[in-house]
Amino acid sequence: MDENGGRKLDDLESYLVSESLKMRLNGDQKWEEVIREIKKQMGLAGPLVLVSFLQYSLQLISIMFIGHLGELQLSGASMALSFAGVTGFSLLLGMGSALETLCGQSYGGKQYEMLGIHMQRAMVVLSLICIPIAVLWASIEQILTFLKQDPLISEQAGIYGKWLIPSIIPYGLLQCQLRFLQTQHLTSPLLISTAASSFIHLLVCWVLVFEFGLGIKGAAFSYLLGFGCSFFSHGLVS
Repeated sequence: MDENGGRKLDDLESYLVSESLKMRLNGDQKWEEVIREIKKQMGLAGPLVLVSFLQYSLQLISIMFIGHLGELQLSGASMALSFAGVTGFSLLLGMGSALETLCGQSYGGKQYEMLGIHMQRAMVVLSLICIPIAVLWASIEQILTFLKQDPLISEQAGIYGKWLIPSIIPYGLLQCQLRFLQTQHLTSPLLISTAASSFIHLLVCWVLVFEFGLGIKGAAFSYLLGFGCSFFSHGLVS
């Protein structure tokens, strides 16, 4: 091989080595970006997952206390909660989720004054939606009886549903607040306030059910105080 051929071969080897190093560096940088994005998503999603868990834990807490009252009360409360979840809580949750789009667009477009306007409008709409929901929940006993359910269980479900009515509006307003805060990435304060409210709900439920002797009525009414505490604590954050 002549001198020019050897030089070209050396240049080719140097080029291949440099390209290999670049690819390796680019690969390392991509992994670093992926890891950084995962940490960012977990920092935002992690607290929201825990917030949702704590909110649903209110139902678990109430049902646990009702379980000590008897099978009849437990059956009635479970049926009423299922009915309320389908006809009320899930409806308000879905309608409140519309704020994720509206507030997200306003926050991304730096139209910060629109965030509060969207939230206030949503609160008014959801408060109006609560009226027919309340009428429906007040008729749980009649509806279940019409559907040929056990009369005694239907009676307990009706009692639970009526005492659950005051919690509808705080729950709807709370969904608006959650979307308002999470679009601004204020997830950690949400977690702290929701955890505190869940603990308060636990204490209140125990006091109303056993200390005041309200039984199934106290377990249902404790939702009002649990959602109300969350609403006011989130209001302090916002």
